Amino acid sequence: MELNERQNKILQIVKEQEPITGDKIADQLNVTRATLRPDLAILTMSGFLDARPRVGYFFTGKSSSQLLMEKVIQLTVKDYQSIPVVVQEATSAYDAVCTMFLEDVGTLFVVNKEGYLTGALSRKDLLRASLGNQDLTSIPVSIIMSRMPNLAVCEQTDLIIDIAKRLIDHQIDGLPVVRKKEKGYEVIGRITKTNITRAFTEMVRDHD
Repeated sequence: MELNERQNKILQIVKEQEPITGDKIADQLNVTRATLRPDLAILTMSGFLDARPRVGYFFTGKSSSQLLMEKVIQLTVKDYQSIPVVVQEATSAYDAVCTMFLEDVGTLFVVNKEGYLTGALSRKDLLRASLGNQDLTSIPVSIIMSRMPNLAVCEQTDLIIDIAKRLIDHQIDGLPVVRKKEKGYEVIGRITKTNITRAFTEMVRDHD
C-alpha cells in the first residue's frame, strides 16, 4: 500500500510516542483533528495502527506484505464463488459437450433426480469418451463422470488459500461448493482457479 507523506509522518509519530491521541498527532502536524481523521481511518483500517478508546493510537509494527498476507488468509469461498453449471445423470455426453462449450466452463457437476451431487465431468472425461468413434449421444454422463465419494468438494466457509492448495493437489480446475443435506450434497456454487486468481488479484490491487 502506497502511503502519502502525511500518513508516513503519522506512523513515525505514533511509533515514537505511542500511545498517543489524535489531537496530539494533529498538534504536531499543525493540522486540525478533522483534517487528520481520514488519514487515521485509513491507517487503522489497513492495519498499520491500532486505536483504543480513551487511550490513543498504537503502532502495530506490521509491514505491508504482512498485512496483505493476513487479509489473503481470511478470504473465504462464499465471497468469490460463482454460479455452478449442473447437468442430470441421464444427460448425454454430446449434450454435456455442448453445455460445456456454451457455458465456457471446464467442469460440469452432475446431480441425480433429487438434485444431489453424484459426480463431476471434466474436459478430459469427455475427450476420453469421444475416442474410438463412440456415439456420444447414446452415452449418459453417469457412465463417464468421476463419482462420489471420490469427488473433492468444498463449503462456503472454507478458506480460499486452502482451496487453492486442494486444486493443485488434485490437479483439477474447480470444485463444487456444496451444502450438506440429510440425503447428500446440494450444489450451491463453484470455485475455480479463475475465481481464486481474481480474488488474489483484487486483493493485491486494493492493497496497492
